[in-house]
Parts: sequence; structure tokens; C-alpha cells
Amino acid sequence: MDFFANLALGFSVAVTVNNLFLCFCGCLLGTLIGVLPGIGPIATIAILLPVTFGLDPVSALIMLSGIYYGAQYGGSTTAILLNIPGEASSVITAIDGHQMAKKGQAGIALGIAALGSFVAGSVSTLLIAAVATPLTKVALFFGPVEYFSLMFMGLIVAVMLASGSVGKAIAMVLFGTLLSTVGPDLTTGQGRMTFGLPWLADGIDVGLIGMGLFGVAEILRNLENPGERQFTEGPIGRLLPGRFDLRRALGPVVRGTGLGAILGILPGNGAVLASYVSYTLEKRRSKTPDQFGKGAIEGVAGPESANNAGAQTSFIPLLTLGIPPNAVMAMMVGGMMIHGIVPGPQIMTQEPSLFWGLIVSMWVGNLMLLVINLPLVGLWVKLLKVPYRLLYVAILLLCCVGVYSLNNEPADVLLLAIFGLLGNLLVKLGFELPPLALGLVLGGMMEENFRQAMLISRGSPLVFIESPLSAVFLALSALWLVIAVSPSIRRRRNEVFVEA
Repeated sequence: MDFFANLALGFSVAVTVNNLFLCFCGCLLGTLIGVLPGIGPIATIAILLPVTFGLDPVSALIMLSGIYYGAQYGGSTTAILLNIPGEASSVITAIDGHQMAKKGQAGIALGIAALGSFVAGSVSTLLIAAVATPLTKVALFFGPVEYFSLMFMGLIVAVMLASGSVGKAIAMVLFGTLLSTVGPDLTTGQGRMTFGLPWLADGIDVGLIGMGLFGVAEILRNLENPGERQFTEGPIGRLLPGRFDLRRALGPVVRGTGLGAILGILPGNGAVLASYVSYTLEKRRSKTPDQFGKGAIEGVAGPESANNAGAQTSFIPLLTLGIPPNAVMAMMVGGMMIHGIVPGPQIMTQEPSLFWGLIVSMWVGNLMLLVINLPLVGLWVKLLKVPYRLLYVAILLLCCVGVYSLNNEPADVLLLAIFGLLGNLLVKLGFELPPLALGLVLGGMMEENFRQAMLISRGSPLVFIESPLSAVFLALSALWLVIAVSPSIRRRRNEVFVEA
């Protein structure tokens, strides 16, 4: 009965005129951001954080959440029509989605992507509601030792997500962790790696680095390769898939939803990993694997369901453990902190209206996204035809305004440019940016919990294996690291990445 009472509380909070309007605005903005290559949800949430200052905490988080899962929906549009993923998790969708568009089946591909995303999002929202209470009770047994080991496992997962060199992925994790130490020492308050610059005294904002590495760097890459925007000029065609298409897509949607729901909970960018795993699974299960890469509808339905399910369930570790599993969730932590809310297991008991209102708003938002995506395909198509030389100016301006509004510091705009150039250079050299972002997000939290664990144990590192939970997390980390560096396993894992 408590479960249904909690859902009723959530509906009473989420289904108000104000919150429905803000949820719609977030979903619409998220879809728009997903459609436009070159900015992404990380930068968008950072830019729009100041807009939420005047809102109550529930409304602010509902809007920011809508932006996040809206971007997952919108990213498939550019992947299918332009062969340019609007979001990292839509990379796999481009493989078969764009081939379907070339065959005149763009509408069917977009329809399947929207329907699969809706099913996955709805199921994942129910999963969040079902497991949140048990996980919150488990989280109460977590101390600094267990939190440190869990976050360490998250960084190892980030290494596994890398499609290229494991060594380069480890280097990016370490670089991100190093960046997180810029600013005051947690114990003494003395500045570290500030080089005497007053505007580095409080550290480097996660939003600034996110906008530079993922926003400005993506703009630079798009400007360097203008010929890559190959818009499919043929008709979009019907948006509602036929009975035969639905029958082919049903299995991949179900399997993709299950994979995404599970992998999204893990510390690491589960939405990205889930889409790759789903594609590999569908290709191996298929009786005609040679059709993958040539316009197989299964190659769109599975990954799109997986990445949306992963995006939804990535809220679970944030809301129950207080740990952001990816850079976007770190922006959500920033939004919570602005409104005086500390993420973690106490949210459910201290702020039940916020917790359940946010969960119910996810289901409402998924319904809105289905309505937004299908009828407005024509609008997104027209928007995609706007020359990028006109779009990038507006995107850059938004990034600069958003960065400046974080601290009202002109030097932050200079840092934005530096990180944009750095991100572009790192990608050219074959380094991946998601491991860096996760190292940056978890680095400060790991340091804090490590120091607390050392104080509790009086300097004994054995405390990390004396705790059963911590020992399990460290053992899993070691196992996954061995898997990541194993040549045979890496070869199999990279098959799909090479195709992408």
C-alpha cells in the first residue's frame, strides 16, 4: 500500500499546471538540444541552471530531468537523418538508422526510435519506483569505505566503456581526477594547483569543463568537417511502423529495455554502454546478421530502447546513494545543491514530495516526448537544414553566457575556450572524453571518502578489505580491469565499435 500511496503523492506533485508546463519545456528543450549536434545535455543543463534559481526545488529538478531524457530522444533524429549523433548514446543508432533513411524509410526509423524510447522510459520509471525504497535502506549501511570502493568501481567501468586504447582511457580517468583536485584542500583549505590565480581558488566548475570538452570541442569538430552533414533529401515517409515492422522490433525493444535498465544503475555511463551491448546482442541473435549496417530495424529499436532505459535508471544511484554515475547527473547534483538539497538516502524520508514527484514526472515526460517527437518531425527536419555556420554562433553564445553566469567571472570564458581546444585535440589524438568527465565528477568525492576512511581506520588501508561490501566492489573492479585488458575479450568488445 505504501508504494501506491507514494505514487499518489508523486502524481499530486507532478501533475500540477506549473510542473506540467516546466516538464514540457524541459522535454522540448532537451529534444531540441539532442537534435542540434554540438552542445549536448551536459552543457545545456549547466547553461540553464541559473534559470532555475527562482523555481522551487521540485520544479527545477523536473525541468532539468526533462532536458536530460529529452536529449536521448532528440539525439536519434540527427543520427537517422544526418548520420551525426546528437548525443553520445545515439552513435549506434546512426549505423542502421541512416541506412534506413537512405532507403526512404526515415519515418519508420524515427517512429520505431520514438516508440522504443517511450516503452523503455516507462518501464524504467516503474523500476526506479520499485527499487528505490529497498536501495535506500541498503544505502544506509554505506560509510566512507564502501562509498570510496563503489566510486573506484565506477572509474573502472568508465575504462571499460572506452572503445579504443585501455591505456588512454586510464590516462583520461587520471587526468579528470587530477582536475578535480584543483582548488582548496579538503582538510587545510590551502589552495592546490591554483598557480596563484584568484579565479581558480574555488576550483574549476564541472559545468564549465563539461561545456568546454563536450560543447565547444564538438562545435570545432563540426566546423572542421562541414561535409559530414549529409542530409537525406528523400521523403520522410510514414511515421507509424506497420505490423511487420513492429513484430521485428518487439524483441529488440524488450531486450534493450532490460539491458539499459540494468547497466544504467552501474556507476559509469550506462546509457552509452547499453546501446553498444544491445546492438551486439541483436546482431548475434539475428538470422540475417549481414543486414546489420545496411538498414536493419532491429539495429535501431534495440539501441534506442537501451540508451533511454539507461538514461532513466541512472537516476537510481543519484537518488538512493547520492553518487552521480555520469557528468549529466553531476549537473543534477549542482542543481540540488543550489536549492539546499543533499542527494542521498535521506531524500526519500526528508523530501518525499520531491523524490516521488520527480519519479512520476519522468513517466509524464516520456508521454510528452512521444507526443513531441512524432508530430514535430517536420519542424526538426527544417531546423536541421539550417546551415551550421549560423547555428554554431548561437550555441557558442549560449555556452559563454552560461559559463559566465555560474560565477560571474570573465576568466571562466577564457577557460571555456581552453577546454574546448583541449577537448578537440584529445579526440584527434584518439583519447575519449567520457572517462575524463567521470574522473572529474567522482574524483573529489573519492578523495573526501578516502580521507574519512583513513581517519576512521587510523591510517590502515586494510579497512577497505575488512568491510565485506567494500571487498566485493574492489574484487569486481579487479575482475573488470582484467577483462578490459584481456586481448581476446577486448577484440570481441571492439567489433561493434569498429563498425560505428
